[in-house]
Amino acid sequence: MRVVRARDGRELAVETRGDPRGRPVFLLHGTPGSRLGPVPRSAVLYRLGVRLISFDRPGYGGSERLPGRRVADAAADVAAIADAMGLDAFAVVGRSGGGPHSLACAALLPDRVRRVAVLVGLAPRDARGLAWHAGMTRSNVRDHTTADAAHRRLAARLELRSRTIRDDPASLLALLREEMPLPDQLVIADAGLRTMLLRTYAEALRTSADGWIDDTMAFNRSWGFGLDRIAAPVLLWHGEDDVFSPVAHSRWLAEHIPGATMVVQPGAAHFAALSVLPRVLAWAAAGDGRERSVPA
Repeated sequence: MRVVRARDGRELAVETRGDPRGRPVFLLHGTPGSRLGPVPRSAVLYRLGVRLISFDRPGYGGSERLPGRRVADAAADVAAIADAMGLDAFAVVGRSGGGPHSLACAALLPDRVRRVAVLVGLAPRDARGLAWHAGMTRSNVRDHTTADAAHRRLAARLELRSRTIRDDPASLLALLREEMPLPDQLVIADAGLRTMLLRTYAEALRTSADGWIDDTMAFNRSWGFGLDRIAAPVLLWHGEDDVFSPVAHSRWLAEHIPGATMVVQPGAAHFAALSVLPRVLAWAAAGDGRERSVPA
């Protein structure tokens, strides 16, 4: 782990893995989440020729909070990290809550982002023609509805939940499991994956719920950029049975991002994105002209 200073002086906790001479790919974590993953093993990243860069979004883990941040603000933090590492160009992959932030990078850093992939992402809250809450779990609907109505109520709810998770990180998986469809339950049955998830949740919330609160608020206000500004190749991947961020969100994005490629996997749900991640990273890293097939 290293610390990089954002342009306004905030500290950002950054992690790099894989081949240090490989093609750089930023991986933007979910909500809640941290730089710790889940990520493919270093041996897999070496084989793919990927230098994987992840960081804690403001308010999570070791990164300082940016009060009132918007989704668009992620682009400046990614640019600051890339500058500190001497990277002119790179790809960006965002999973779940990291998806909107990866699209911000594509829209606002057009000369630097070569490819962008969004796994089980969300559409903008004001997406016309999209029933935004349809198909979501009750807990997600409650959080996002509260974010619409009252920041203080949302903060109190997530702070309480975060304290419980800090005492017992497995409690979050237990809560999620109550609402998971069978495909997700089968993915989470893997002990190694559960260990990675518990580690990233513990790091994400080890000091406060600020990152979780600010992510949720950011999703429910204007993102701060237009999707029509995205020129890089975009891959949208979604499990058809996802109940945490329903597949209709990616279908809406596919209709509103010029030239986007949409992949829907039947019989898969939210956490299947972790299984397809190595193939998506290979696709993202191929932005140097070497075409690779779109992950199915």
